[in-house]
Amino acid sequence: MKAPTKPWTLLYRIYREVLPDAHYYLREWKEKAKAIPNDELREQALASLKDKAFHCEGGAVYGLLAREHRNKIIRFIVAYQTISDYLDNLCDRSTSLDEKDFRALHQSMYHALSPGVKPENYYRYREDQDDRGYLASLVKTCQEVLLELPGFKHAKVPMLQLAEYYCDLQVFKHVEIDKRVGLLEEWFERHKEELPPMTWYEFSACAGSTLGIFCFAAYAANGEMTKEQAVLIKNGYFPWVQGLHILLDYFIDQEEDLEAEDLNFIFYYESKEKMVERIRHIREKAEESIRGLPDWKFHRLINKGLIAIYLADEKVQAHKEIKKTAKQFIRFGGLPTVFFYLNSWMYRRA
Repeated sequence: MKAPTKPWTLLYRIYREVLPDAHYYLREWKEKAKAIPNDELREQALASLKDKAFHCEGGAVYGLLAREHRNKIIRFIVAYQTISDYLDNLCDRSTSLDEKDFRALHQSMYHALSPGVKPENYYRYREDQDDRGYLASLVKTCQEVLLELPGFKHAKVPMLQLAEYYCDLQVFKHVEIDKRVGLLEEWFERHKEELPPMTWYEFSACAGSTLGIFCFAAYAANGEMTKEQAVLIKNGYFPWVQGLHILLDYFIDQEEDLEAEDLNFIFYYESKEKMVERIRHIREKAEESIRGLPDWKFHRLINKGLIAIYLADEKVQAHKEIKKTAKQFIRFGGLPTVFFYLNSWMYRRA
């Protein structure tokens, strides 16, 4: 079955095929998380599954690109996104601010993309240790799926490149508050030459998404992949589609991050007008970059759906000024975004 290209067919298949599979795997991981002996690790694992399940639900949509391998790819996506959300909780709410600790934790995200690599003790630099194999099980699940994908040979290197961007970001944004911006600026300087014109905080946002990795896994399930196809997919998603994804995520978290003194890239725009202008530009570039992809109309729907899913969040609705700006973003996406927005709004409240 072809990937859907209309908003209503996409939603129909999400409800009929994607969400049941995603929820099945989320329930499995929840049961494993409940069995974690260490109180802190168990609490953060369960919190990530409860509060961030919509990340897995959204990512699982890429299973539709894998045709008859949908279930297998959703299994990978839920496991990999669960690692991401769990580690984000551990770092966000950590008593540690140790870069070595954060690097050791995020090594699991490289290993998850490296079939044959044996999981290590990713908690080696922190007191909380015993998770009864929870993180290692997530890693092994990802490895098992990738090992079966005929196109993984040429997808592996760009997937690891995207994972490297992601892990570097997570490490630098969680160290001591007074070191974060300096480390991120230095990191951006090392990569600036290979990027289109953008700021350090926009590059950081582009690095913070797992969507490109999910897209690679889905296409790798369908058959052999050439190096040229792999380059096409990477350029289709990085930097612009991933940047749009994460800037929207940070946009809805503004109030929350302000209270918690967490890093939020939206705060670095010189004005609200400049922020709106740049997000409009990034959305337009995201539209352009997916044009060369197979199933490009599906990817265009994902872009429009991203805007809707984030802006339907209750955090937006509760804040008058943020809600006002959100309406501008919804208009950028046109009628499909309005359609997805209304559906997302009803789904979250149901």
